[in-house]
Amino acid sequence: MCVALVGGMDRLERNYITEAAKLGIDLRVFTKPETEMAFKIRNVDALVIFTNKVSHKAKREAMNVAKAKNIPVFMHHSCGICTLRDCLSCLKNTNKGEKNV
Repeated sequence: MCVALVGGMDRLERNYITEAAKLGIDLRVFTKPETEMAFKIRNVDALVIFTNKVSHKAKREAMNVAKAKNIPVFMHHSCGICTLRDCLSCLKNTNKGEKNV
């Protein structure tokens, strides 16, 4: 499973990736707007946006891609490791339920 994270803190990027790896999730982190960000996130399974630490431009670009590609979006105001861990755990549990149906 591949998830994109838009927003968050630069200094926590390595921790975000480590926590996702513990859950078996490939995480792509975008803490600031990047060139061709839309191209890089168009094939992810889900999108997580930390709304307190993201530029309006990056959020808007990510939301447009998610809407066009029908990617589920999870928005959280806080940007801590625990918030990401909880979100990814919930996402992983949701996907398990869909596969069993």
